[in-house]
Amino acid sequence: INSPNNPTGVVYTRDTIDAIAGVCRDSDMFLISDEVYETQVWLGEHLSPRQLPDMADRTMVIGSMSKGHAMTGSRLGWIVAAAEVIEHLANLSTHTTYGVPGFIQDAALFALEQGPDFEARIAAPFRRRHHLIQEILNKRGLPFVPSGGAMYLMLDIRASGLSGEAFAHRLLDENRIAAMPGESFGEAAAGHLRIALTIDDERLADAVRTICDLYDTMREAAA
Repeated sequence: INSPNNPTGVVYTRDTIDAIAGVCRDSDMFLISDEVYETQVWLGEHLSPRQLPDMADRTMVIGSMSKGHAMTGSRLGWIVAAAEVIEHLANLSTHTTYGVPGFIQDAALFALEQGPDFEARIAAPFRRRHHLIQEILNKRGLPFVPSGGAMYLMLDIRASGLSGEAFAHRLLDENRIAAMPGESFGEAAAGHLRIALTIDDERLADAVRTICDLYDTMREAAA
């Protein structure tokens, strides 16, 4: 599982996490919990399933420097799991990777030592843009998946009459705006468009207004 989620930005509720944990316990399964966006929660709270009863030994928590500490290019992360699991993962890692350069390890150590205040500073622009873009989308009437975290919003463009892929290609060809078609994430996301809140506020707002303009044009044509 992945919460906060990419591509939707959804933060799983406690009830959802409890239900997933129950399935794992009842079926004696391991759970891989991708929590790389745990520092980017705008609504609700982040709950790791590893915190729940009888889940510590059966949950593998994935963390990363990429999102919470703005070190995307470093390709550095970690897994928290039971000792027996880590032993097997260490063997796998030994045969599949070449290790992390020393200067990246030094940078990661420095970043981690800065603590929660530093993580909050990294998250602040995404929180601000999240609210800004939701206001624009609500005002323009372009529906989106309710989002509580991460640096993404998933727009529902099905009323445009275009697939997510066709909409994204047209957006790129005509307006030089890049967005990820929902179909890239599977059939369930067809007819959606993922936008990333990763450019400055003004350019992002202009891009979203352009997306809304194209959506309105295509929706009217499809009516």
